[in-house]
Amino acid sequence: MALEQILQYISDGLSVVTIALCIVLKIPQIKKLLDSQSTVGMSVTGLILELISYSISTSYNFVNGYSLLTYLEYPIIIIQEYILIFLVLKYQNLINTRTSLVVLIYFIVCAGFVTETIPKIILTLLLPFPTPISASSKIVQLITILKAKNADSVSPLTWFISTITNSTRIFTIWIDSADIILLSNFIISTFLSLSIMCATLYYRKGHKKVE
Repeated sequence: MALEQILQYISDGLSVVTIALCIVLKIPQIKKLLDSQSTVGMSVTGLILELISYSISTSYNFVNGYSLLTYLEYPIIIIQEYILIFLVLKYQNLINTRTSLVVLIYFIVCAGFVTETIPKIILTLLLPFPTPISASSKIVQLITILKAKNADSVSPLTWFISTITNSTRIFTIWIDSADIILLSNFIISTFLSLSIMCATLYYRKGHKKVE
């Protein structure tokens, strides 16, 4: 069996594992919010930036006909992201006419990208942005935790899974397309997800009680 074929099998296997993990990626965080009904340490700005990043990446992969196994976790995560954003907006009393209008515009733009009603060239021009947007979303979340010195509402398990899935995608993207922009995004995301996980563990209740 050729090395290239072996690597492809490994890549496909890791893709399946990544997608399976992403099915439950945000579940611990959603459960934590529902249990505590508190958003201490959570950043709505970070969540929205993360959603924008995932939405652009999903649309880009879809219209370019990339293998579904290399990005199926995106739409799965997006659905969970919707729930998270709704809960954070609800607990922060930010659900109003303005946010409803923003949501409507978001869905119209996404539909335009996927159906190519909005020219594909625009999506291509936007492609470099998911990396800084995704990085910014995680940086904002990290800063929120560090400023509050409290991560009671943040799930370390969610960020652990995020670290694992981002790191596996570095390999699968390299095998499937070697897209430099996508690779850069996952390398940076892996490091930042790991940083948030560490910060969350450091500032959880147990640490503060020891202090």
